[in-house]
Amino acid sequence: MQEENTANNADVVAALDIGSNSFHLIVARIVDGSIQNLHKVKQRVRLAQGLSDDAMLSQEAMDRGLETLRQMADTLKGIPADNIRVVATYTLRKAINRQSFLSQAEAVFPYPIEVIPGKEEARLIYQGVAHTVAHDGNKLVIDIGGGSTEFIIGEYFKPLQLSSRSMGCVSYTNQFFNKGKITERAFQRAVIAAEQELEVIVDNYRHLGWNTCHGTSGTIKAIREAIVQNGWSNGEIKASHLEKLKQTLITYGHVDKIDIPGVSEHRRPVLAGGLAVLIAAFDALGIESMNYEDAALREGVLYEMQDRFKHHDIRERTVESLSQRYAIDTNQAARVARSATFIFDQLDGEWKFGKADYRSLLYWAAQLHEVGIQIHSTGYHKHSAYILENTDMPGFNQEEQLAIASLVRLHRKKFKTSELPGFSLYKTNKLIRAIRIFRIAAILNLRRRENYLPGYQVSVSEDSIQLTFPGNFLESEQLLQADLETEQQIQAAAGFELNFA
Repeated sequence: MQEENTANNADVVAALDIGSNSFHLIVARIVDGSIQNLHKVKQRVRLAQGLSDDAMLSQEAMDRGLETLRQMADTLKGIPADNIRVVATYTLRKAINRQSFLSQAEAVFPYPIEVIPGKEEARLIYQGVAHTVAHDGNKLVIDIGGGSTEFIIGEYFKPLQLSSRSMGCVSYTNQFFNKGKITERAFQRAVIAAEQELEVIVDNYRHLGWNTCHGTSGTIKAIREAIVQNGWSNGEIKASHLEKLKQTLITYGHVDKIDIPGVSEHRRPVLAGGLAVLIAAFDALGIESMNYEDAALREGVLYEMQDRFKHHDIRERTVESLSQRYAIDTNQAARVARSATFIFDQLDGEWKFGKADYRSLLYWAAQLHEVGIQIHSTGYHKHSAYILENTDMPGFNQEEQLAIASLVRLHRKKFKTSELPGFSLYKTNKLIRAIRIFRIAAILNLRRRENYLPGYQVSVSEDSIQLTFPGNFLESEQLLQADLETEQQIQAAAGFELNFA
């Protein structure tokens, strides 16, 4: 009864991490900057076991995930939808058929699922640890998941180096410990492969350095428990402990025979792969010791939600940083953004864009639509879209980033709606409407002049857009009228109607 009462409070927040090995749900309050846990749920799903070499996720693995989401949906009932954030990591990031899973999930799970990039996962993991560990100086944080391992160096709440490497406890167990057999040779091959994966980050990480090292999530927790239960350590993890654990696993010979106190029955089948990854990390980075921290991605998501509630949105800092890096004309960006949101607000009542924040997409796209103008001014929309789709954008999930890039790609020149990729968080017809708004906003500001436009009105009838300017404004602005006539023809060719008077 008490859990039901607390779940009805508006200050309750929840984060669900759809991981490659397990799904983790945390329901909490954030009180005075600290998380007050109300409820935790962990379900082992092993999505990564269903990911084939050609990056197809099996329906069997999807079904396991869907059943777990159905159960999680029941737990989340009563919590305001705006207070719930769901993030998916490596397996859905890599699966080329993830849209099939996301579409099926909509039928059993009424909350948007954000597939986040690897570096965004690393950043959120660091936020979870940084809010719970009070140490001066740089911190190295390592999180071994089912399909990827994140490495972060940060100071206080600021990450300084972020990396997500394609190696995890499930994927490495499947790849190197064939049919569950544990041998010295299998460990050797797995450790070398992991060290090869780390080669590209080792020099930067060693050069930057760290004062303390922290491990998070289930694999490192299980390794720590095994070390403690065997009496090798009081909790600190060292390379010598990892070697002893490796030799112990080899004596068992097979994952089904592992019987180590502190290591759960569900963790044993993937322990060898995770241990190989951690051994490689210790060797490659020269780690002397590590402490386990009971905070990770889901806690980072909760703290990030708190910042967004307080309007300290990391995405705003990301947009500002990109604007500075690419020397964007911020006055022009502001003019286009102002026009785009002005038009959106007039049409939202009729077009009913709904819960997904298309207004913010328009605003961010307008702020960043000229990032590629230094490459080539004629086709800058293509260069801008490429940059926005492929650059690191802290705070943005994969679909947000792709949607912004799509708006920018189609905001001028040819209007090929067939070029829009598939989305889960956004509806294609509403994205097309947002693009039409963006195209008009860009045209109205081609002159790059302040206080140039008079008060004007925008209305719609189904998918027909009507622009109405006062007096004889267009007669005195023949270039703008010509630009609108060209856009009228382009939208007509795409099957849409644009009128102005």
